Amino acid sequence: MIIPKLHYISQGNSPKEHLDNIQKACTSGIELVRLGLKDVAEKKILKVAHQAREITAHFQTRLLINNHYKIAYEVKADGVHLGKTGTGPTTARKQLYSWQMIGGTANTLQDCEVLLAEEVDYISLGPFRSTVDTDNLSTVLGLNGYTAIIDVLNTKTPILGVGGITIEDVTAIVGTGISGLVVSGEITRNFDNIKIFHQLLNASSTNEILHKF
Repeated sequence: MIIPKLHYISQGNSPKEHLDNIQKACTSGIELVRLGLKDVAEKKILKVAHQAREITAHFQTRLLINNHYKIAYEVKADGVHLGKTGTGPTTARKQLYSWQMIGGTANTLQDCEVLLAEEVDYISLGPFRSTVDTDNLSTVLGLNGYTAIIDVLNTKTPILGVGGITIEDVTAIVGTGISGLVVSGEITRNFDNIKIFHQLLNASSTNEILHKF
């Protein structure tokens, strides 16, 4: 399973804003969207997930649902992203189609090792820097934190950076061995940034290939 290098977590003050922003991200060439709607009833999330699935299917963009694996199953999303608390990957896997991907959130080396043992398809590692959404208990990792964890892990499972990442950070983050990025604010502010993120991520992978010769 090839995991896109750039994930967009939808933002908005209302379900409509989330859907509008998903539409804009898809129009701007994003390959994977994660529905970021939270703090609303599950019934509402299900309704919005169905609408998000219609938009993403039209653009052949992948859709992940946050935490609600039963909703991911029902709307035939491309997978689910599981937070640090709540249902684990092994339990969710039993409730999903075999082709649906599972991602997990990690903050420490130990978190990563637990997720890898549960055979997740990718790990979202962060926060890179502090954001409004940052859980107070999570250590901000920065470049040094990423380097330390990636060096020890030595895994083929994609490890994606998340948490307040801007375009200026991309080259340095990829230099730590991180294989992709999860972004919300920097894309919501300007959807043209998707193209720049893609260019920077692709340039980094091209450089890695060239260095091997």
